[in-house]
Amino acid sequence: MPGPILFIGDSITDAGRRSSADGLGTGWVRMVADVLRVRGETRDILNRGVGGDRVVDLAARWEADAVALAPSLLTVYIGINDSWRRYSQKDPTSVEDFESGYRALLRRATEDAHPELMLVEPFVVPVTGGQRRWAEDLDPKRNAVARLATEFGAAFVPLQGVLGAAAERDGAATIAADGVHPTPHGARLIAEAWLDALGSARPPAGSAGS
Repeated sequence: MPGPILFIGDSITDAGRRSSADGLGTGWVRMVADVLRVRGETRDILNRGVGGDRVVDLAARWEADAVALAPSLLTVYIGINDSWRRYSQKDPTSVEDFESGYRALLRRATEDAHPELMLVEPFVVPVTGGQRRWAEDLDPKRNAVARLATEFGAAFVPLQGVLGAAAERDGAATIAADGVHPTPHGARLIAEAWLDALGSARPPAGSAGS
């Protein structure tokens, strides 16, 4: 029997999942799950998002919340807090540490099983002048996620372009009121981007990440 479909990441994935009856939350993961079930998906769908997480926080719970669940499809959505903390708490994460830590997670996830992988690009749609500075830190991390997707043969979900275009058209606050946490409209755009990328997800090659 195939393993579950697993979503793991920070508050954008969490979306209240720990207080919802089925553990999916109220955000984009639930929207994706609803579509997949209509399409006849029978695998379990699990949400393991935790608000505030960075790559280092994922690493601390990776064995229990990812590896032990043996997913057949694994989606990782992390990165905005690795940039945000630089500005909110003077606690930066270098792009080198971000990328090497992320790579270690993917290597561990694929050591025993070979799940299909989907990596979601972190985004910001600035609603304040200060948030416009975040690009200097976030852009290299977004590029790192794209590189890792190529390295591991993962599907890549390009959110910055999708949500940035929607923010220009509809206004940033309609996508994420604080520039980061999506509104229902923003969550739907994330879900649509994930579903669009689903067809390109595939098991990593045996040499991926080597």
